[in-house]
Amino acid sequence: MATEFVDRAVLHVTAGDGGHGVASIKREKFKPLGGPDGGNGGRGGSVILRVDPQATTLLDYHRSPHRRAANGKPGGGDERNGAEGDDLILSVPEGTVLKDLDGTVVADLLGMGTEHIVARGGRGGLGNKALASPRRKAPGFALLGEPGETADIVLELKTLADVGLIGFPSAGKSSLVSVLSAARPKIADYPFTTLVPNLGVVTAGAERFTIADVPGLIPGAHEGKGLGLEFLRHIERCAVLVHVIDCATLEPGRDPLTDLDVIERELALYVPDAALGGRPLAERTRIIVLNKADVPEALELAELVRPDLEARGLEVHIVSAVARTGLKELSFSLARHVRDARESVETIVRPRIVLRPKAVDDSGFSIRKERTPEGETAYRVVGERPTRWVRQTDFTNDEAVGYLADRLQRLGVEDALYKAGAVAGDSVLIGDLDNAVVFDWQPTLSSGAELLAGPRGTDLRMEDHSRPSRDEKRERMRDRYAARALTQAELNAERRAGHWATAAEAGSGAAGQSGGETDPTSPQDSETS
Repeated sequence: MATEFVDRAVLHVTAGDGGHGVASIKREKFKPLGGPDGGNGGRGGSVILRVDPQATTLLDYHRSPHRRAANGKPGGGDERNGAEGDDLILSVPEGTVLKDLDGTVVADLLGMGTEHIVARGGRGGLGNKALASPRRKAPGFALLGEPGETADIVLELKTLADVGLIGFPSAGKSSLVSVLSAARPKIADYPFTTLVPNLGVVTAGAERFTIADVPGLIPGAHEGKGLGLEFLRHIERCAVLVHVIDCATLEPGRDPLTDLDVIERELALYVPDAALGGRPLAERTRIIVLNKADVPEALELAELVRPDLEARGLEVHIVSAVARTGLKELSFSLARHVRDARESVETIVRPRIVLRPKAVDDSGFSIRKERTPEGETAYRVVGERPTRWVRQTDFTNDEAVGYLADRLQRLGVEDALYKAGAVAGDSVLIGDLDNAVVFDWQPTLSSGAELLAGPRGTDLRMEDHSRPSRDEKRERMRDRYAARALTQAELNAERRAGHWATAAEAGSGAAGQSGGETDPTSPQDSETS
């Protein structure tokens, strides 16, 4: 069964997430505090497009457009780093053009083995071993792995051919390809027999070139009528265009000159991708082929219109694909034009690598003042580094949040917020536009009596100092002893007053003979009273 031809596909790719770092403390016999030994997380896999000579269609991506690379593995104790995620290699045919959803050309994949990274995998988080420093000897936290990039791309296949055959349906383009090369396209006497482009290799003397047969064009092809809009892209790379004109057609209102004018108009109205560096189709070298000369009426008509076509400055060939006449002259003429086109192409000059050092005043971020939907003032920190740091922070760990605050302060974010007019309590947004982290800004104190030494990554201003000291514990114990002694004294006084008696006192002697010291709970006392 023949493979279905698909030359356009929308692909949704997601790179792998980076593995999380781990917070671990080395534990050995006789070494209870051996220091941090948490490993780093592995990098997530990237999504890469690669030109494969065996690929001829984009059918696989049309049927399964969602692709995801493998995630990186988390780190482990004993300084074990997590494994990196495998890259996802997507094979595409040569001549595939990568675009975004807006139609902007991102890359033109030419040459076997050419690669392009569509989505990069996220970097793995650092373990507490990598975060240790002379001031932070045993970090109790680790950095999280970054999420992988996501992208929605459009893949378009543009056939790589030197010569393109264009014309009305059933003009004999497929028959011409079959006799000029070894290609065997489907040939029938009904219109739109060719539904996919056909490629053939032609040898003329010492020259070899490729020829492409695209589906027939009809008026309005540049607007999407028929199959023209879907396949006109396959002749954008062709240096020579061959008008195949049917001189034996019996349709009313059709003649070689009219057919030529209609196709020329469609070529002029079609706009190729400017990013690919191609000229408009109407400016390419064009050759006229008057086909089906084996029919006497068609041969007579071809000889009649030939002077008019040559008067326009066009090269005209009268051929017959069935009788195989005029094919040799046509093939050598095409070879000559292809050779001239190849020689006219300028030598590819590789772009110079220019190193632009970072400016002295470039802080790597910017502060933007915004208005929230509630009408409040907010400040957004825009920059690659702050955004990446926020993604790496575990906000359930106070020490990790303190580490983030230290990094932002060293970067100069707080000074920039001061200059922008921010005050304590204002909302500060850091991160992506649709998934930013909101902070209630509390400036870090650099001096003053309020700045007290505390554990790394903690803020004593935000903590509840309810833990009692040793003196406070002793005072509370004395208070409890005093309260207990007071309660005991009150109970003894009540007992001596006869309000109650112990069980031993109530059981010894006669009831009511204890000189007034009776048990108020006894039944006898309740009856006598």
